[in-house]
Amino acid sequence: MIASKKNLRYFYWLAGAFVKKNLRLILISFIVSLIIVVSAVSLMPYLANLVINRKTVIGLVGNYDYSNPPSEVAGKISSGLVFVNDLGEITPALASSWEERENGKVFRIHLKENLYWNSGRPFTAHDVNFSFKDVSVKVVDDHLIEFRLQKPLAIFPTYLTEPIIRFPLDGVAGLYKTGQVKVKSGQLKEIYLTANKPNYPDIVYKIYDNDSQVIDAYKLADIRSFTTSKKNVADLFAHWPNTRITKGVDYTLLLTLFFNLNNDYLKDKDVRQAIAQAIDRQILSNFGIEAQSSIPPISWAYNPNLKKNVFDHDYAKKILDKNQEASPTAKLNFVTFYEYLDSANLINKYLNEAGLPTNLDLSSFNGQNNFDLLLAYFKVHYDPDQYFFWHSTQAKGGNITAYNNKKIDKLLEDGRSTIDKKTRKIIYFEEQKVMQDDPPAVFLYYPFVYTVERK
Repeated sequence: MIASKKNLRYFYWLAGAFVKKNLRLILISFIVSLIIVVSAVSLMPYLANLVINRKTVIGLVGNYDYSNPPSEVAGKISSGLVFVNDLGEITPALASSWEERENGKVFRIHLKENLYWNSGRPFTAHDVNFSFKDVSVKVVDDHLIEFRLQKPLAIFPTYLTEPIIRFPLDGVAGLYKTGQVKVKSGQLKEIYLTANKPNYPDIVYKIYDNDSQVIDAYKLADIRSFTTSKKNVADLFAHWPNTRITKGVDYTLLLTLFFNLNNDYLKDKDVRQAIAQAIDRQILSNFGIEAQSSIPPISWAYNPNLKKNVFDHDYAKKILDKNQEASPTAKLNFVTFYEYLDSANLINKYLNEAGLPTNLDLSSFNGQNNFDLLLAYFKVHYDPDQYFFWHSTQAKGGNITAYNNKKIDKLLEDGRSTIDKKTRKIIYFEEQKVMQDDPPAVFLYYPFVYTVERK
């Protein structure tokens, strides 16, 4: 027992002497080891994504299923029959050629031979799944399909660009093919894409229900990048090391204040122009690029000579006050959605200050004309044809404003009756001028989008 105590004291003194002699070295070694461990833990998710797995992981927010996959995924795994470039030129994709018959009422599309689904099965005309109202589809043979329209439409091929996909996310002639897919309660939650060509990284799309989930996923390094239209979300990562934020513009969406022209007060184009002049577009510049018309400035059909938007509070108030003297004093029903509330509150403030009484409503729009003013995104097609949205015959369809302008009707009809780009450009230049004078809506801005990604 006595020997054991002596041994214990001996090792205690020995350890103390060793620590005293090598204290500096021990402290340095401890600090270096701590730094290495912390760094390894912090970098491991990044190394796993960038080196080990050799894949790009992208976060998306939304609700998608097999019949409605993300457009970003659809465009990577498949092609359409044709492709329309930024100059408005139609070029073959899965189609090899096409021909117009019966003065634009029939289009025969010839398919390329030796095409295969990503799963390996031959692709034929029987697989083409386009469906249009008032258009009958006939498969002539394995490589020829015929579309018969009730009315001539020279620009019909521009509507054949959507990627052709069959269940479950099988595509044709895409850069990628679908690998593993995770589904929860019928909703797509993860899609693994494998590159069809060498030197392309594999891509994993992880799909989340809301912004909070995608923010947490980025913080935990479960994803490498995500895109948002909300600046406050992107700003959360503005000072993060090894994170890059890229600002762009989404020209496929146009925030628009639609008028319900069934309202007698709003039928007066002076009132509509006054409402447009009551809104200070500069205040909205934090949300996007100011719009001058419903055709985006990157389009070949955009008219650069349009009158610039003017903010004139006094003029707007004068016109609105004058016209309200002979009109009901009830508030206009101003309908919008939660995601546009910041912009809606600013617009509502300007309208009220100009003397226009409104009731801002976030819940009652159901696709019908149960609004006086509606703030929502207008989906912009790459072709300038907007017949569905503004032609008077479409008042029970896409023309939710009940817009009825005979000159606009004629211009819209002429614009889709020819495929000649020079002729169409003249037509759409004039259409934008006429619509600016007699507006069915106030075209506000194309939203900014922010891509948050690791360097």
